[in-house]
Amino acid sequence: MSARVFIFGAGYSAQAFAREITGEAEFVGGTTRSAKNAAILAGKGIDPFVYTGEALGNGILEALHTTTHLLVSIAPDENGDPVLTGLRAAGAGAMPALEWVGYLSTVGVYGDHGGAWVDEESECRPTSRRSRWRLDAEKAWMAFSREAGIPVAILRLSGIYGPGRNAFVNLAAGTARRIVKPGQVFNRIHVADIAGAMRHLMQAPAGGVYNVTDDEPAPPQDVVAYAARLMGVEPPPEIAFEDADMSPMARSFYAECKRASNRKLKESGYRLRYPDFRKALEAMWEADAWKGESAANML
Repeated sequence: MSARVFIFGAGYSAQAFAREITGEAEFVGGTTRSAKNAAILAGKGIDPFVYTGEALGNGILEALHTTTHLLVSIAPDENGDPVLTGLRAAGAGAMPALEWVGYLSTVGVYGDHGGAWVDEESECRPTSRRSRWRLDAEKAWMAFSREAGIPVAILRLSGIYGPGRNAFVNLAAGTARRIVKPGQVFNRIHVADIAGAMRHLMQAPAGGVYNVTDDEPAPPQDVVAYAARLMGVEPPPEIAFEDADMSPMARSFYAECKRASNRKLKESGYRLRYPDFRKALEAMWEADAWKGESAANML
């Protein structure tokens, strides 16, 4: 693959993608919000660029001029997607070599469906501001795709976990909780499958919307209990949702319940490495890979 990849927002998931294409892409650049974190990216083989969401600087514009594959992993706000705004301001000739765009979104755009299954054709009725902004950004990128004639893949991610971010870490830190809300389920996705799905869609190259999620929507308390079993420790006691002390953001996640289908992604030819949380937790525990990196190095 003779690709030159540029990543806006080279955080946890995007770094996994960069590792996935190591040795395949001839260039991988990525942004971080501070010069302090630039050294961390450089140590991971990602050419670092500082970007705070304002206008695109000359260094970034120079890199974009030869970029063939673009990954956007930056959250939008009330003003829209800052990357798309910056590209439009830079003009139509800013990315003459561009062949594909990947945009990381969330299954949160579906809103609440009362536990029913949703797929890429289901109605989106987001309830939170951040999910409404995500949906608006998706629409803007799809409009860009039509205008530029370039495939844009929208990856709607479910709850992200992997090394350094999982129930084992929370149990070890004493922060794990088993909050029970009857009927509540969530989908999840291991970060390795996010990276694998991105690589798969990039190589196609594929456009359109894809749910990037596991096979098994499950109650959150079950995940904690299974991790505790593997660790050989007692799980924390169950707490009724009504009695749980939670932040407004955490509580908002429980206000929505749906089962996200990954059928379209699998029919495109991608095979999940971790189709459910049990297989993923078992693999991480057996390989002693659950701790991951320190939080400071995950950006």
